[in-house]
Amino acid sequence: RWGGEPEISAHLGGRFDHVLVDEYQDTNRLQASILTALKPDGSGLTVVGDDAQSIYSFRAAEVRNILDFPKQFARPAEIVMLERNYRSTETVLAAANAVIGEASERFTKNLWTERKSAEKPKLVSVRDEAEQASYVCQAILTEREAGTALKAQAVLFRASHHSGPLEIELTRRNIPFVKFGGLKFLDAAHVKDVLAVLRFAENPRDRVAGFRVLQLLPGIGPSAASQIVDTMATSLDEAMGLARYRPPQRAADDWQGFVTLFSQLRTGSGKWPVDLEQVRLWYEPHLDRIHEDATTRRADILQLEQIASGYASRERFLTELTLDPPDATSDEAGPPHRDEDYLILSTIHSAKGQEWKNVFVLNTVDGCIPIDLAVGSKEDIDEERRLLYVAMTRAKDGLHLVMPQRFFVHGQAARGDRHVYASRTRFIPASILGAFEQTSWASVQAKDDPRRQPQVRVDLGARMRDMWK
Repeated sequence: RWGGEPEISAHLGGRFDHVLVDEYQDTNRLQASILTALKPDGSGLTVVGDDAQSIYSFRAAEVRNILDFPKQFARPAEIVMLERNYRSTETVLAAANAVIGEASERFTKNLWTERKSAEKPKLVSVRDEAEQASYVCQAILTEREAGTALKAQAVLFRASHHSGPLEIELTRRNIPFVKFGGLKFLDAAHVKDVLAVLRFAENPRDRVAGFRVLQLLPGIGPSAASQIVDTMATSLDEAMGLARYRPPQRAADDWQGFVTLFSQLRTGSGKWPVDLEQVRLWYEPHLDRIHEDATTRRADILQLEQIASGYASRERFLTELTLDPPDATSDEAGPPHRDEDYLILSTIHSAKGQEWKNVFVLNTVDGCIPIDLAVGSKEDIDEERRLLYVAMTRAKDGLHLVMPQRFFVHGQAARGDRHVYASRTRFIPASILGAFEQTSWASVQAKDDPRRQPQVRVDLGARMRDMWK
């Protein structure tokens, strides 16, 4: 309120000869009004910022603060352009300048550098999100073989859930990674729940998985879950042992449904990945009961189904993705060890201010960048363009913008879950394609992919028990 009191403003402003503000593009309207109240004529006021990196409107940041700053005083502010860039190569900057140059309103500037390079940023076209994950993994490993540490490479994306297929491919290939700006896909409690059901059906002697799954049922706590697992362990037929158990009264309504699901999964009555669909249908009521954000979590499970369709069998899927037991019920991922080498995964918002030798940007297509939710106004579109610019300027040497031609969208009430065909982001029109190297990439054919090869299931435990019948 004191901003409207000239005497108070003059008193406080007089205490400071100079006021300096960094990252001015991230200020909100209240913060800007405080500054102008302190220095109403602009004398002694210096702000530093980059309008092209204003990407935090969801935190109430207002890009107009910096755009309007020079002309809001009686004597216009002096503008000093800092255009020399010490991070990126000239080809990366040329592409970034071209993208931001299409903005409807901005301060005209042209970043330059003395870091010469003949390698243009790559626009990589791939078939779908699975191919995108394979491409990124292959390129990262190739760079690592050439001497670039994983920590010097980063994969950026517009929304946290965009990295799900990549996270699973990284896990399959044993490539360590840390994710910023969201939870690891396989570390989320609801994903662990679903995988635990599959693990328990695949191996009823897996006490950790069984202990977790059974406690999803209302009325069954640690003591009852332990008793059930013990009962099954002493039975020649685990499904029969489960069916004979008399659950607590609170669990009675849900018990038969779980027993039926377990029996179906054990007998293999459904084809893969129908197994996973059966688990999802059983789990969804529990998801609604346990979590307030069930809709978002349900979308993750649907995405898991899509990923699972790339594997030939449940056994192969579990072997490659769930090497560690799902013992934790937390949504939080543990911090990495400082002496380990690991790949960086990050939302673009969380990557601001960072830099890496090589940067991969996922889903550089309309619907993802710009994201569907942000196409309501010109201001929203302008900020999405700035997001892509920020992502591109994180790269020091190598920049890969990956464009899946087909991807899965979910959670849309009007149209439902579906596959859509994508087009290159509108922020890279044909007029600036010369700043990029356009290429396409395809992984091994499905018939050569070991994930799709039928696997022979051998239940040694069952065979040994049969010997003693």
